[in-house]
Amino acid sequence: MANHKSSLKRIRQDKKKALHNKYYAKTMRNAVRKLRAMENKDEASALYPKVQKMLDKLSKTNIIHKNKAANLKSSLCKHIQKLG
Repeated sequence: MANHKSSLKRIRQDKKKALHNKYYAKTMRNAVRKLRAMENKDEASALYPKVQKMLDKLSKTNIIHKNKAANLKSSLCKHIQKLG
């Protein structure tokens, strides 16, 4: 167990931030999953900007890596192009 007040506070803050980051990462994964499951090109094209915005925000705040966001956006864009 930590001995200093500051380290106890840091532990509390880290738990809170981890929970916050986990929520947003899970929300992003669900949005990506939902977009990949779509079969209609119009609906997928309408949802893509929202998912793209979400990925950009999460990469900006270091919840996910910027290259992971770029790879996801690229693969989702390819997926939408394949839809007929």
